[in-house]
Amino acid sequence: QVQLVESGGGLVQPGGSLRLSCAASGLTLDDYAIGWFRQAPGKEREGVSCINNSDGTTGYADSVKGRFTISRDNAKNTVYLQMNSLKPEETAVYYCAAETFTRYYCSGYPWDFGSWGQGTQVTVSP
Repeated sequence: QVQLVESGGGLVQPGGSLRLSCAASGLTLDDYAIGWFRQAPGKEREGVSCINNSDGTTGYADSVKGRFTISRDNAKNTVYLQMNSLKPEETAVYYCAAETFTRYYCSGYPWDFGSWGQGTQVTVSP
């Protein structure tokens, strides 16, 4: 059974940084693409970043390019999302998700992913 557990969320001031972790179990991480998504109250879930299951190619939403970095440590079965220069409008619950896409593929659409974590709250506020 695939299980994903996010951690690392919290309260941070605007301009601050957080590193989220997504610990995976019940799967071999390098067989899966991993996506990070976020959902603010009253808004739809949106894709933030994705890393594929082949050569580690990454993708980012335009709004986070240059500030967020996704990475994976297959030995630890963990994917990370380093978030820098955070903005108040990025306050949301952040989720990681896993899917066995064809090699080299990744997706920013939540409906493409079948396994989800429970989410971690990120609050950006003075």
